[in-house]
Amino acid sequence: KRVILLKKVSVIMGVFNPQNLDMIDLSVNSILNQTYKNIEFVICDDGCEKKVSQYLEALKEQDDRIIVIHNSKNMGLAYSLNNCINHASGSYIARQDVDDISREDRIEKQINFLENNIGYSLVGSNISLFDGNGKYGVFKFPECPTNRDFLFTSPFNHGSIIIRKDILEKNDMYRVSKETRRCEDYDLFIRLYLDNRLGYNIQEELYFFREDKEAKKRRKFIYRIDDFKIRKKYFKKLGIGLERYIYMVKPILVGLLPIKIIDIMK
Repeated sequence: KRVILLKKVSVIMGVFNPQNLDMIDLSVNSILNQTYKNIEFVICDDGCEKKVSQYLEALKEQDDRIIVIHNSKNMGLAYSLNNCINHASGSYIARQDVDDISREDRIEKQINFLENNIGYSLVGSNISLFDGNGKYGVFKFPECPTNRDFLFTSPFNHGSIIIRKDILEKNDMYRVSKETRRCEDYDLFIRLYLDNRLGYNIQEELYFFREDKEAKKRRKFIYRIDDFKIRKKYFKKLGIGLERYIYMVKPILVGLLPIKIIDIMK
């Protein structure tokens, strides 16, 4: 089915000093060139260097669908995304990360799904993994995630999701906290499921996720402890039995392994 009434989609992105400006250009254009045209693109400059801020302002001048807002200092992704949502006028909120790329029909396919499946609050997709040498793998997510799918890792890729704005607002958007520094999406998705909301993953690779050696180096051990805290906070509420204790410590155990071993596990 195709959507007849084209509801506005607000794409939100937080930016903090990406590796290079070309990366921003690729990511932004993958949204501006979508087959689904009724969009606005809200980008939050999260205390970037001057050259990055100026570049974002220049992008805004090239397309009137782009809205650029600025944090006075670096506040983190959860705060920045909430800032974007507060400036968004669309019925749907779509995520896009600054170093990733969306397939040109991503938004059209996801909005068609949500418009024709009112029982679902959010939709993601499978993802292609790529680095500087091109595509090297695929990550598949459960089609209809359940509470148990949160045990090992998040059952959604954050950058690939679109969510109904009213549902997001009713559930207090992203939680700004020290323990959600790298887990703001995991925390949000669990809270949505605790509110009996459902999500779906389109079984196509609609999103290209950049996963390179530099990204792996950024996974500080302290963030794995934060992940543990979130699991401890929610797993019992999700109705998960005693096995929850094993999965609570999973982030810490994985953090002790060499990157090569983690790659093999994946």
